[in-house]
Amino acid sequence: MCRKRARLATVLAPAVLALASLCASGGALAADAQQRAEAGRLDPLARAAFWGAEFQANATDAEAGMGLAQALRGLGRNDDAAEVAAKALIAHPDDQALLLELARAHIARGQGFYAIEPARKAASLAPRDWRPLTLLAVAYEQAQRGEEAEAAHRQALALAPNVATPLTNYAMHLAAKGDLAGAEAQLRRAVALPSAGIQARQNLALVIGLQGRLPEAEKLARADLPPEQVANNLAYLRAALGQSGRTWDALKAGGGR
Repeated sequence: MCRKRARLATVLAPAVLALASLCASGGALAADAQQRAEAGRLDPLARAAFWGAEFQANATDAEAGMGLAQALRGLGRNDDAAEVAAKALIAHPDDQALLLELARAHIARGQGFYAIEPARKAASLAPRDWRPLTLLAVAYEQAQRGEEAEAAHRQALALAPNVATPLTNYAMHLAAKGDLAGAEAQLRRAVALPSAGIQARQNLALVIGLQGRLPEAEKLARADLPPEQVANNLAYLRAALGQSGRTWDALKAGGGR
């Protein structure tokens, strides 16, 4: 029976209908492959309820641990996401996907120092994978280890020169060091790629705006954002331009990763 999932649904009201459909067939507590595939199409709240029940039933289930950690991170519950990923890794210490998820959760909660070890281990397990290296670079930045961050960024770019994420992360690393022109060049490369998303384009708008080219930044921002958010971003840029210096804290507040 799906009793545990049903109890979760009474607490997480928006998830009731979605979870009820998953439970309708009855049977064992653990969901089958089809139910798990359907769970991937749910919103983060419903996914958290679904995978929470699965992980509660079996804490050695790597897929359930991954699903729950990702859903919690989607809800902004980054401390909980890190805790779940770490618990899942007890049974699967060499699971690269879980290691990456743990690193992402620590970075999302602003504790990059704790992301360094899982990112390093994930990189050692897959030396040709750029993802652990770009996460490691951001983790080093948060830990204020600039030279190591630079080296990790360059390693990630060497492995994936035509992927938007490592280019974007490296660009924001350059911006943090005050090299706005260099950051713009990298971001223009990133946004031209098929893998580029809104974050890359908005980081480009930020970097252009911080160079004083507000009309150009506004045009880029309006392509993706609602008017009120554009207004807030422009107000931030005007305030930043009015200051004598631009700090990394200001860049993080405006651009994100």
